[in-house]
Amino acid sequence: QVQLVESGGGLVQPGGSLRLSCAASGSISFINAMGWYRQAPGKQREFIARITRNFNTNYADSVKGRFTISRDNAKNTVYLQMNSLKPEDTAVYYCHAPRRDGRFDYWGQGTQVTVSS
Repeated sequence: QVQLVESGGGLVQPGGSLRLSCAASGSISFINAMGWYRQAPGKQREFIARITRNFNTNYADSVKGRFTISRDNAKNTVYLQMNSLKPEDTAVYYCHAPRRDGRFDYWGQGTQVTVSS
C-alpha cells in the first residue's frame, strides 16, 4: 500500500501564493507519477497537474503559467506551487498517485485551499 499525506492548504487573498506538499510512504515502488486534483463544492474532481519520476510534467489549461509542480524523489514528496491565486481556485486539493500496473489509484485525504478577500 501507499499512503499520501498532503499539507500546506489554507486561506489566501486573491493574487497570493500557497505551496502544497504531498509526502508518499509505504510501497513507493508501486507508483511512478504523482499529481494533484481538486474538487470545488458542487463540481466534479478535476485534474490539475502531474509529474513523473523523471520530471516530465502536465498541467490543466486553467492553471498553466500560475501553478508549478515539482518533486523530490529522495523525500518521496511532490509539491504544488500556486501563484496568482483566484477565487475560482478555491477547492479541496487531493494528491494522487496511480499504481504502475493500473490496478487502482491512491489518494490523499485532501487539503482545503480558500482564495478570498
